[in-house]
Amino acid sequence: MALIDQVQAALARFHFERPGWLLAVPLLLVLAAWLARRSASGRGWSALVDAPLLEALRLPESGIATRASPWPWLALAWTLAVLALAGPTWQREPAAANSTPDGWVLVLDLSPSMRAADAAPNRVTRARYAIEDVLRAAQGARVGLVVFSAEPYTVTPLTDDVATVRGLTGPLAPGLMPSSGDKLGPALVMAQQLLERSSTRGGHVVVLTDGYADQTDATAAVKSLRERSTTVDVLAIGGAGNAAVAGSSPPANLAQTADGNDTSPADSLAPIEPVDRALLQQLARAGGGRVFGLDEMPALLASLQSHETRSATTLSDVEAERWRDAGVWLLPPLLLLAALLARRGWW
Repeated sequence: MALIDQVQAALARFHFERPGWLLAVPLLLVLAAWLARRSASGRGWSALVDAPLLEALRLPESGIATRASPWPWLALAWTLAVLALAGPTWQREPAAANSTPDGWVLVLDLSPSMRAADAAPNRVTRARYAIEDVLRAAQGARVGLVVFSAEPYTVTPLTDDVATVRGLTGPLAPGLMPSSGDKLGPALVMAQQLLERSSTRGGHVVVLTDGYADQTDATAAVKSLRERSTTVDVLAIGGAGNAAVAGSSPPANLAQTADGNDTSPADSLAPIEPVDRALLQQLARAGGGRVFGLDEMPALLASLQSHETRSATTLSDVEAERWRDAGVWLLPPLLLLAALLARRGWW
């Protein structure tokens, strides 16, 4: 009774994973029947030889061993091939759950205040050093880079090719931006779009900035990121005291050194307000993250890597199953039929 119950349960679960292939069975059977009829009627010669002459040329079949017709076997071989492609199945088996690599989007501030020298040699250079540290810590994660001043720009979409991101980071400086400004909100919206296009669930956004002007828009963008389970951390670039930035002329008129730093006459100094840590803390809190200083880079990297580890651990606890494709068991009889059909004299 137990065996009968198992057979009935297997029949109840039996189905084809790719049933569309079954539509080819009647077409192939009709083709085999047509080929068999065409071969039996001798239509191949009838198109070249007149009917009376063809009858006279036929050899008598008495005393000649009748050849086995290959067409039924060919129809059977085609049917077995289609059934194997259709994927018959009635059992389930455990399957490994594959995860999408974690996504990190770095949002770099390139406003004029990033030229301040309170973080030697200047703020933007220290931000590039921090990005280099993040890229070295990206083990398996995909990294994207967005820069902003008055408008945001995508430097790289999410990619696991950190060498490309590293190569594009070196020349970044405020003087490259076409207009001056300090609007973080649109850059965060662009970061969210990058995560969504890459089908990354959750993810991490790291904002490298010394401050921003659009507090309302930035907070709304951070809350939108938080709603899709994306954590937003902030790396404060600069010191807590007053600073001065060389070059008060528009960024388009600035010269650059070989390493991408902005230079301008030493006698032109513009005062820069200190980093507003409270403002950055408010932004990070809305994004479910925290504010890090330049001296806290190890803690930021540990946070990024632990976020990736938690995602992988959560996924590894998921037990996935899939239907076992039994079409492979039809291959041995199919190969045997193919060998028989290759017998000399059948065609």
